[in-house]
Amino acid sequence: MKDPKLPSDENLARVRRICLALPGTTEKLSHGAPTFFLKKGVYAMLVHNHHNDGHIAVWIPAAPGEQEMLVATNAKKYYRPPYVGVKGWVGVELDQVDDEELGFHIHEAHRLISSKKPKRK
Repeated sequence: MKDPKLPSDENLARVRRICLALPGTTEKLSHGAPTFFLKKGVYAMLVHNHHNDGHIAVWIPAAPGEQEMLVATNAKKYYRPPYVGVKGWVGVELDQVDDEELGFHIHEAHRLISSKKPKRK
């Protein structure tokens, strides 16, 4: 029997296809969710009804001000996710976006994280 906390094969394949096509991406489970990394950090996390919140979404970092604009524009499609929402991340409901729009958001998140300056030691 499939674990109800894990994303459907279709949703996982969709997000995985986009993320793994981007340079430097690795995937591993983090906090029980398929998560996509670059050396400089996480840029996408696939969540499926996280803590029974009803969302089947991808969480991605957004540029300053982007989260607020997206949520204000369409609260059915975008939301402020727990834990990372305070850092400007946005949740994107997978059933509300086509592959082109999803790909755009994931590419932007990848670009944002890949352009981060390394932390000083």
